[in-house]
Amino acid sequence: MEKHLDEYPAQLGATYDTVGSIATNVADGFTMVAVGDLIVSRALTKGHHPDFGAIVEILRDADVTFGNMETLIFDIRSFKGSPEAEHGGAYHISLPELGPDLKAMGFNMVGRANNHTLDWGLEGMRETSRALDESGIVHAGAGENLAQAGAARFLETARGRVALVSFATSFAPMSRACDPAGEAPGRPGLNALRLTQSVVVPPEMLDSVRRIRDALPDCELGHADPTMVVLAGTKYRAGENVGYSYEPNARDVTHILRNVRRGKQFSDLCIVANHGHEPGNWSQEPPDYEQSFARKMIDAGADAYVGHGPHLLRGIEIYKGRPLFYSLGNFFYDDLRTPAGADMFEAYGKDPRVDTDAEVTVDEETKGYPTAEGFVGALAAPVFYESIITVSCFEQNQLAELRLYPIELGFSKRFANRGVPQLAPTPQAKAILERLQKLSKPFGTEIAIENDVGVIRLNA
Repeated sequence: MEKHLDEYPAQLGATYDTVGSIATNVADGFTMVAVGDLIVSRALTKGHHPDFGAIVEILRDADVTFGNMETLIFDIRSFKGSPEAEHGGAYHISLPELGPDLKAMGFNMVGRANNHTLDWGLEGMRETSRALDESGIVHAGAGENLAQAGAARFLETARGRVALVSFATSFAPMSRACDPAGEAPGRPGLNALRLTQSVVVPPEMLDSVRRIRDALPDCELGHADPTMVVLAGTKYRAGENVGYSYEPNARDVTHILRNVRRGKQFSDLCIVANHGHEPGNWSQEPPDYEQSFARKMIDAGADAYVGHGPHLLRGIEIYKGRPLFYSLGNFFYDDLRTPAGADMFEAYGKDPRVDTDAEVTVDEETKGYPTAEGFVGALAAPVFYESIITVSCFEQNQLAELRLYPIELGFSKRFANRGVPQLAPTPQAKAILERLQKLSKPFGTEIAIENDVGVIRLNA
């Protein structure tokens, strides 16, 4: 009698632990560093940045050092592309020297799927891929079609092979990659996880929304749904807690799960990276869909789930012995980018013949991003300049300890000197870690504070 393929997990390169998920398979002493957003416009290792050296030592000491690449790398003097009309909130751009500099710092793996992937069009995306390839930095999340953008990419280390799957829930709609269909070619772009958003309101408020909808001349009464109301393109549904709710696209979830499973089948450790701003940069809690979704990633074979996007810290969960980082905030926030693009000048009422790129960027940070309702999402507060470096240490194919190094990015400094991390001084380090303790407590995570470092120890 023929056996089903699933009866041969060892032959497929996977082993299973006691809880049924795919086991980690790295050598003892393997360490993974994960940080948040890399928003940096220039090379830093040769510049004057006091105390940055201590950060670099931590990055270099790991087998794999991961961050979210939220900028594009090219030389504007020879660039053949142009700034897109649809961008991720700003036109992120970095000098060509950044690729070798990130490698010199210790970065060897980065995620590419985020709301800035196509700020400078396909040319910017492709130039960035070339710069990272030339620097020997493994990257995932963007490609010439959905299959390439969604595929796991691999890093060889002395203690094990590492896979990375990168995707984004916050992205410009035109940047989403797709596969070929019949005679239609595939579309270059990023690996997207589409979310359907609804606004949760009390039942009596939903009745009011329904009455407004029914009073409008284009209302289709025959399609009324008692559990949901759509008004001006926004979905409203009844619930106890007012807020935002999200439903992941089932097809995207299936695509991502397959790539995670494949990534782990061909590696010893698999990292999943999700870039999302939901429900907003104001929230220190993850959106309602994310915990169950992140756990599905672990069940499919991921060894770490790394969230980033809202530019501030969110809690940490340990699930089946794996870390779920719901947001690691900013690692670099060196936002002195130039050029800014004509659309940015217009959005903030600036004249490129008189005003400068720096003045546009300062307005962006202090006012937020322009929307039909006004400016939202200002990032000019100390909390956006405080984060952590996470160091995951593995022994006997298990995560044994997590070390969390608090960093600060110089909010009190002159704008041109902000955004470069250094280890936070004791009072600030304590405040960052105590905030992280509170954010992680709902997930049942206990964080000890030892000599200005957060420590999570796992039982065997």
